[in-house]
Amino acid sequence: MRASEMPLIRLMLAMVALLLAIPVAAQQASSPPDMMDRGTARLVAEKAIEPGTSGDVALVFVPIENWHGYWSNPGDAGQGMMLRWTLPEGWSAGEPQYPVPQTYVVEGLMNHIFEGEHAVLVSLDVPEDATPGAYPVSVFGQWLTCSETLCVPQQGTLSTVVTISALGGEGAEVNPRFAEWRAALPPLLDQQAKFEFAGDFLRVAIPLPASMDLGMPHVFVAETGLVDYAAPQTFYRDGDELVAEIRRDGRGGEAEALSGIIALGSARDGLRFTAMPGEVATGGRVLAAAPGDTPALWSLLLAALAGGLILNLMPCVFPILSLKALTLARAGESEAGAKREALAYSAGVVFACLALGGLMLALRAAGEQVGWAFQLQEPGVVVALLVLAVLITANFAGLFELPSLSITRQGGGSSAFATGLLAAFVATPCTGPFMAAALGAALLLPVLQALLLFAALGLGLALPFLLLGFVPALRSRLPRPGAWMDRFRKIMAIPMGLTALALMWLVSRLGGQTFALVTLAVIAGLVLGVAIVGRLQRAGKMAWPAFGLVAAPFLILAAFALPATFQPGSERADESLLSPVDYSATALAEARASDQPVFLWFTADWCLTCKVNEGVAIEREATREAFEEAGVVAMRGDWTVRDEAITQFLTEQGAAGVPLYMWYPAGGGAPEQLPQVLTPDMLVELAEATR
Repeated sequence: MRASEMPLIRLMLAMVALLLAIPVAAQQASSPPDMMDRGTARLVAEKAIEPGTSGDVALVFVPIENWHGYWSNPGDAGQGMMLRWTLPEGWSAGEPQYPVPQTYVVEGLMNHIFEGEHAVLVSLDVPEDATPGAYPVSVFGQWLTCSETLCVPQQGTLSTVVTISALGGEGAEVNPRFAEWRAALPPLLDQQAKFEFAGDFLRVAIPLPASMDLGMPHVFVAETGLVDYAAPQTFYRDGDELVAEIRRDGRGGEAEALSGIIALGSARDGLRFTAMPGEVATGGRVLAAAPGDTPALWSLLLAALAGGLILNLMPCVFPILSLKALTLARAGESEAGAKREALAYSAGVVFACLALGGLMLALRAAGEQVGWAFQLQEPGVVVALLVLAVLITANFAGLFELPSLSITRQGGGSSAFATGLLAAFVATPCTGPFMAAALGAALLLPVLQALLLFAALGLGLALPFLLLGFVPALRSRLPRPGAWMDRFRKIMAIPMGLTALALMWLVSRLGGQTFALVTLAVIAGLVLGVAIVGRLQRAGKMAWPAFGLVAAPFLILAAFALPATFQPGSERADESLLSPVDYSATALAEARASDQPVFLWFTADWCLTCKVNEGVAIEREATREAFEEAGVVAMRGDWTVRDEAITQFLTEQGAAGVPLYMWYPAGGGAPEQLPQVLTPDMLVELAEATR
């Protein structure tokens, strides 16, 4: 080779070397550099593995203080971990096994996180023909690490050496940390769970022994897009099954199978489960709320007592004030009589509250979605209340006499007890200040504690009369009995008559106009009967058999005609200045996703507090204009008739009944529960603050 050819050959070799280096450089460029500035991560092997078996490695993450990582389903925000393994030929990696995550809520968004050091275990399967020796194993991972205000993507290639030994792990060194990390993994239940989609809810029945202490459970669903992560979860104990009821995601996702973790108590204890579609039992005992979510019992009792006391002044209770006033006036005749009347009346009130509360708890335990004042959602109960209101109005007007409402003679303890029953029963439609928290907690507390709250409510309702019966100084301020009482009774016929008219309107709303006309005909017959009774009473003759003869045909008419003419929901379309959307979980999710503020209110035709608030603050031209300018979405839930979705939402918000008012700010911020008594400009000010 001539010397003159050497530079040309060197140039050609350099070009070949450069061409060969391009793929290598490209391959190196495809592996991004490590970025782990918010904590550390490492890959650790447990022990030597025997060929044809499997062994565990651990990805150990340690975020810096006040930062956290995420579970495979991160929740409303965040990102699950992504892994890309580099393994010897024939090896394979299993699914990552996570410890029990924690819940983390920021601005109404629920995340599933890990704080502090946590390890994710992965099983490596080794082929039978693997040769003993040391093998490098690596994984490229991408994950997210967040603080309360900032999220930073992290990534890195984690490596370790796995030893293959014909003796497996016998006599080999074992990493002692694996016992701790493995203990943090929730074991898989040996029985399969069942799940079903029921309306707006996902219901999961998890087989757990009745004797098992559950603490305060929480279900983490592994599949994304199925549930509303931030919504409160309701749990029922049904024998050896724990039934979890979780509000669905507004997008209405479906699944053919389900998996997840049920966390037990405040510690990181839990169980993994898999579930297939199946029938999930309804009913069961509602589990108590978490201690941190429910105020102390003594404060709830005080709230129930104050709520019952204030209930005496609420608009929905005004019709029974006449009964109370006449009872108090009559009790002033003697100290012994006043105490007897006060005790009997108070016993009737407390008994009625306990009976209504106990019945509500029993119905809920049987799977019925009911709340406070549930009886007014039943047309038969409303018709009975209407008949009662008409008869009381007729009595007050002097058409006939009843011992319990008489102002000329004592009716005895039984009459005062009956009056207390009636007073409490009529007073139940509305929840006033202080009552909402107490009655909402009663739906979640153990039965005995819940009944204590209902008793405290009744005691508060009866307290003014109990004090007047036992405190002579207060009783001495009452006017002396006289002719004024007869005039007062006739004046009190006016509010009782207005109550009867309101109940008549409610009957038409619940059952339709034909149903209301038949009810009116029956009431006319009963009024005719008591009018005849009154004439016979004034003549000193036996009266009530005549009432039976007159009323019998009308009662028979009621028994046959009322069920036949009942048309539920035929009068449910109400006009509103705000043109509200009907409430549903899907409608609420869509409204919130629009990034507009949302005003959601729950009402009922039988709730006078609701109607007062609507007249004072909601159905106003100023409110409509403010909502239009601010782009507020108005949404209304009508609870006049039973609606399980509304009842569930009320329960989730800690409310046992209506009214309930919710304000959702624009941009998906945390919702605000407004007071139960609205001021005229409250909604206008909220709307103006969003502009």
